[in-house]
Amino acid sequence: MTWTIALSVLLGIVIKMVMSPPSAVVEWIFSRFALHQKLNSKDVTVTYIEKHLEEEEKIRLIENFNEATFLKQYDIFPGKEKLFLHPETNVTPYVINVKRGKKDRKIFVYCLADYVYVVKQYNKKVVAYDLRSDYLQKFTLSTKVITKDVI
Repeated sequence: MTWTIALSVLLGIVIKMVMSPPSAVVEWIFSRFALHQKLNSKDVTVTYIEKHLEEEEKIRLIENFNEATFLKQYDIFPGKEKLFLHPETNVTPYVINVKRGKKDRKIFVYCLADYVYVVKQYNKKVVAYDLRSDYLQKFTLSTKVITKDVI
């Protein structure tokens, strides 16, 4: 009798957790599959015109990238990836290299006047989308850019 009650209480707790998990668990699951994931400045390197950004410039860029508002995603059909990876524009992108475990991702950030154009490249997939960020749209570098030879 005691085992039956204990087992039904335990089963009830498990069902309750599955049916309505804590918000921290839900947030973790959704963040794993989000298109515009939050980046950690410790896991990334940012380059601009093949030069690494200084630490404080990198942190400022990553923070504003994380706070940017997602606008829309572009549909990329097979064979058209290169059009999105190298768009015809005179804007030089910031290249963010993300290393999480064994996975390497390359993110190209084009800061345009109206929006921020982002292209993610990982494995053999390419994903492109737009962001809105007043700061990134007006982001300019100070003279604090580190050359590759220093690193």
